[in-house]
Amino acid sequence: MDSESNTGTGHVSRKAVLRAALAAGMAAPAVLMGVPALARTLTDGGTPLDLTPECDDGDDLTLPQMEGPYFKPNSPLRSSLPDGAGTRLTVSGYVFGRACRPVSGVLLDFWQADNNGAYDNTGFKFRGHQFTGADGSFKLTTIVPGLYPGRTRHLHVKVQAPGRPILTTQLYFPNEPRNNTDTIFDPRLLMTVRDAGGGREAAFDFVIDVPQNPGPTPTATTTPPGGTWAAGRAYAAGDRVTYGGVGYVCLQAHTAITGWEPPNVPALWRVG
Repeated sequence: MDSESNTGTGHVSRKAVLRAALAAGMAAPAVLMGVPALARTLTDGGTPLDLTPECDDGDDLTLPQMEGPYFKPNSPLRSSLPDGAGTRLTVSGYVFGRACRPVSGVLLDFWQADNNGAYDNTGFKFRGHQFTGADGSFKLTTIVPGLYPGRTRHLHVKVQAPGRPILTTQLYFPNEPRNNTDTIFDPRLLMTVRDAGGGREAAFDFVIDVPQNPGPTPTATTTPPGGTWAAGRAYAAGDRVTYGGVGYVCLQAHTAITGWEPPNVPALWRVG
């Protein structure tokens, strides 16, 4: 399913709302009540890539993949791995649970080949682990890994929330010729990547097996002074409300929650 599309039930996905709000220039905390944006769509040609996976209630978890022969435990705690020559790469994103809410304190253990396609099996070059912040975010500074026989370009990672199962998987680069011949390559694990400042920037969000309540619980509130908008009410495209003495028209079907008042979310409401 295209990352911008509706879920098929008339409810616009939370991912689409978050990205649309950010594209409109809204401050994320005010719009999302502490829920950060999902991975950005970064492409050189301007064609959106499908993000992996749709982070919405009940959707699929990030796909696991084989560990491979080069994993080593006890990597150093660090988020910067520039241990050699190569094209600088920054990978950033968030870790979400089953209900599309961020998960803090998640362990991410990364390892990869160097610029020549070789893994350091005696030390810890291009190996390191980190933990997500309070907002579920992570950021890795490294280089673009080299190629070795039989594989396309990729990063390895283990992801584990406190007390939860480990997700072992691999992340891939778009537009790599070997993506078509690598026997385990999966497009659902593509990062979004762009050139930036002589290096490359990539984005990816993980959805892991962490049970969560289904997002912020809509709570009915009293009618705002001088307005008809109310949290907890389901609105359809074209519905009209007033808030703070101003009239608004609904742009996308959604259930209103506190924090998504019409002035805060131009992705959902326009003045009219």
